[in-house]
Amino acid sequence: MGRKEWDKLRKEVYAEYGHRCGICGAQGRLNCHERWSYDDEAHVQTLVGFIALCDWCHHVKHIGLAGILAMDGKLDYERVIQHFLEVNQCSREEFDRHKTEAFEQWNERNRFPWEANWGAYAPLIASAPNQ
Repeated sequence: MGRKEWDKLRKEVYAEYGHRCGICGAQGRLNCHERWSYDDEAHVQTLVGFIALCDWCHHVKHIGLAGILAMDGKLDYERVIQHFLEVNQCSREEFDRHKTEAFEQWNERNRFPWEANWGAYAPLIASAPNQ
């Protein structure tokens, strides 16, 4: 997707969410995060929409990258975990279980090549200039 189209789309997403995080409701800096559905038999991932996320919720969504950033001294990983615990009102054990299950699913899915289906957003992707 071209930069102009992406900027327009993300601003529309932020407005749709009232310029608040779609998970925790925080205001401030937002990230436009893709939402995908997965067909684990056909190995097709379909782009189904976008959600506005605060930095902390976005780090939770990308927990593997958050771990890498933390190892490089660029992120407080415990703060990411605390955000998850507060938002989900759960225990550290529940977080650990959720994280383990997410990585197991990620490892299983990465055993196969996947096709991307851009869904309703295909026209935006098709019109993107070659980059």
